[in-house]
Amino acid sequence: MKFSFSGHVFRRMAERGFSPDTIKSVIKNGTVIKEYPDDTPYPSRLILGFEGNRPVHVVSAYYPVDDTEYVITVYEPDSLLWSDNFTERR
Repeated sequence: MKFSFSGHVFRRMAERGFSPDTIKSVIKNGTVIKEYPDDTPYPSRLILGFEGNRPVHVVSAYYPVDDTEYVITVYEPDSLLWSDNFTERR
């Protein structure tokens, strides 16, 4: 699988202190907590993973034709907005 990081994602990663390796690990090993089947150009999903104890949300879309994971954005979920396990909005 290939990974595609947009300029937007690289800016967000830098602002929020995430590395490309962390994002790849979340995508490969995390838990899909929400799917967005109507997103275009490809269906996307919200994935929860952790960097140590730090929760990480990654939104990405996989396109099987070219075996590429398109990373859309990444952020640390706010504990005031998300459940204790960071899987549901409050």
